[in-house]
Amino acid sequence: MQAKPNFIMPLSDASAGLSQVGGKGASLARLAAAGLPVPPGFHITTAAYRRFVAEHELQEQILAAVSAATPDQPATLEEASNQIGKLFAQSAILDDIAEAIRRAYADLGAYAGLGEGDVPVAVRSSATAEDLPGASFAGQQETYLNIRGADAVLEAVKKCWASLWTARAIAYRARQGIAPDSVALAVVVQVLIPADAAGILFTANPVNGRRDQIVISPAWGLGESIVSGAVTPDSLTLDKTTGRILRRETGHKRTMTVRTESGTREAPVPPSQVKKPVLRNAQAAELAGLGVRIEELYEMPMDIEWALREGRFFILQARPITTLPEPPLEWLLSQPHTIAARLSLVEFVPDAVPPLFATLAVPIVTQATSRMMAEVLGFRGEAGYYFEVLNGYVYSCINTHTIFQYGVFGILGTSKILRYGKARREEVQANSRAAANKWQQMNLTTLPAVELLAGVRGLFGATSDYFTVAQSGPIPLSTMSETLFSRFYNALVKRKSDPAAASFLLGLDNLSLEAEKSLFDLAQWAAERGQADLADYLRQTPAHAVWDALQADPVSAPLSGEFAARFAAHLAAFGHLIYDLDFTKPVPADDPAPVLDALKVYLAGQGRNPHIRLQAQAEQRRQAEQTITLRLDPLRRIWFRKLLKSAQDCAPGRENAIADLGLTYPQIRRLLRELGRRLVAGGALGQPDDVYWLEVREADASAASLDRNEPLINHAANVEERKAHWHRARKAEPPAALPETSWLGKMMTPRKSKANILKGFGASAGKVTAPACVLRGPEDFAQMRPGDMLVAVTTTPAWTPLFAMASAVVTDIGGPLSRSSIVAREYGIPAVMATGAATRRICSGQTITVDGATGTVTLA
Repeated sequence: MQAKPNFIMPLSDASAGLSQVGGKGASLARLAAAGLPVPPGFHITTAAYRRFVAEHELQEQILAAVSAATPDQPATLEEASNQIGKLFAQSAILDDIAEAIRRAYADLGAYAGLGEGDVPVAVRSSATAEDLPGASFAGQQETYLNIRGADAVLEAVKKCWASLWTARAIAYRARQGIAPDSVALAVVVQVLIPADAAGILFTANPVNGRRDQIVISPAWGLGESIVSGAVTPDSLTLDKTTGRILRRETGHKRTMTVRTESGTREAPVPPSQVKKPVLRNAQAAELAGLGVRIEELYEMPMDIEWALREGRFFILQARPITTLPEPPLEWLLSQPHTIAARLSLVEFVPDAVPPLFATLAVPIVTQATSRMMAEVLGFRGEAGYYFEVLNGYVYSCINTHTIFQYGVFGILGTSKILRYGKARREEVQANSRAAANKWQQMNLTTLPAVELLAGVRGLFGATSDYFTVAQSGPIPLSTMSETLFSRFYNALVKRKSDPAAASFLLGLDNLSLEAEKSLFDLAQWAAERGQADLADYLRQTPAHAVWDALQADPVSAPLSGEFAARFAAHLAAFGHLIYDLDFTKPVPADDPAPVLDALKVYLAGQGRNPHIRLQAQAEQRRQAEQTITLRLDPLRRIWFRKLLKSAQDCAPGRENAIADLGLTYPQIRRLLRELGRRLVAGGALGQPDDVYWLEVREADASAASLDRNEPLINHAANVEERKAHWHRARKAEPPAALPETSWLGKMMTPRKSKANILKGFGASAGKVTAPACVLRGPEDFAQMRPGDMLVAVTTTPAWTPLFAMASAVVTDIGGPLSRSSIVAREYGIPAVMATGAATRRICSGQTITVDGATGTVTLA
């Protein structure tokens, strides 16, 4: 014998599930069973809906009407909804279902002490696809308030059933991919709370995503005025832990929803209450406490509807928040009494770094810096000066208890530091080159996995020593000598018609320019060798495809063994030029696609000949020097020549030092690629490059397990989560200094700009209007087109080929003496540095105007 369908269930029945009572009903049952203040009521289950549809043979007609509707054509949706609405209106509720509803309604009246047939209720739709964590379906079905009498309740129930097929519900389900034959509707009938006030509570801030805040929107009367948007409610933001009000905005509440004899209407708010706060502080804290209980019950942020009657709160509905933004990143230093800034190392690590660089490389460069400070200035330990990674971004940190000591010794020890950097440069450069050559000769497949990581540590240790020497010698020497010459020249020499001070440093050769000339020469050779097929192939074939072909078969036509050999020689000489000190990013040696894209520009005749450009600059410089020298008196002539010679001697050293920072990087990446390959084979990772998303302790443990032939821990879930966090961090704007409220934070906060204007340092004169191309790294280089504005966080020597295409340069960080500024002046294109947020404010393809004289970038 078939069991009799269960058409009615008590509201607080803990067994009420989604398939029986829908999303709203299941949520109310859960709340009531947990002892939360939910108004009494009952469920009319989906069994009643399905029985009604089956007995009247409506399902086939419903599906036919829905199938004729198209989500992006509103008229078809309305037509389908109207057809289905008529089907429900013309069909009577079956006697056994109606009788069950009447009994439950009578019992509810007796329970509420209002007598049979007289209790005012809210009749709410509750669909099986509703109030879900991934899709709320909020407002898709109907609710009827202040319904009195069994007959009115039955009519409201039938209207709720029909509302499963409103035009908006049909469209919403279609977009969510929910099949129309899989849904059903339950109905919740509850005692109507004659609310003095009502509203919505979010257990997380829906504007900024902060999970430690609660937001309450209260208004007078029933809650429908807020849900429908008919009133501007108050807004309260509270601290979730303490219930303390952080912010209160009192709305101008002109209307409210009130009860009538048989429904509701909008009525004017009494004048005394229009600008009066709805909730007192204590009431808001009490309501927030209920919100915390509900969030703990569901273990997720919740959207809650509530009502207040005679000082007592009631919970009317709770659903997961489905559109909550990510919470803001926190920028909290790990050590007290510390200030931090995006300086020093940051110019070479401007982007967020993956975990392996953060946990392996940053401690090594901290140790190298500490050794230098100890050797030159006598400091011991790392407590005073160190690097820390916050949300993937590297910060230089100084303990405030020792900052005066550092300041004094920094001033007194400047000459020591410069001598140290100058004396050790050749030594540390040779060490880096020797370490790279040693590992280049090794067969990595025969080495234990732990030795691969030991090799990475040794190679990056050599790079870190070189970095500290470059930072203490060639880089500051170049900056100081150019600054001294510029100040002397501008104050005591320059006339209005004379060239800018920077012009006297153009046309000086360096490693980056040698790389540019080498690439240009290769393009010239390919174009002039008498066989057009090679040049055509290189111009027309995507860069990655060319590289794949070179690796697979470098001697077949249209490629030739000679081209492959010439390109290999170029990479051998310049393939270590880094895009970024973050070794998790490729260098030209292992991914030369950006170099091949630059080669295409020269083959197309769109890049300027660097030989001619440098010769012209050198000639202009010599003529200017001669003109200035002849007109100066003996004393100024002596100092002009002396300061200029110092600046010209030091300038190439700065660029060469930066260019050689990556001497070990091709081998670092080769070792990590081999480790990654083994971890993939062992089931720990999905692809070899995922090794960069491990923390160093995980990499060490995995390497040890590999060597012992032990099963590996699968890190795939951690890797994907970390990649998602990294992508999110890249969209953030890291504070220039921390704490942001400190004197350093206030001093380094970027200057405020107008909505369409970014301000920075004018580094190379000129004014150009053109489309922007925003590049975060070499993976974006293929987007660059001749004439685009190059917009980047900063640039390193490996970016130089892009300057041949750029009509101007804009960066987030840097200054008049930064590398980007110098290269822009060499190319004669406008440049604006240190805008703070150009890569976040500007979109690729957007037309912008760069004015290098005023240091402004105007957004169209």
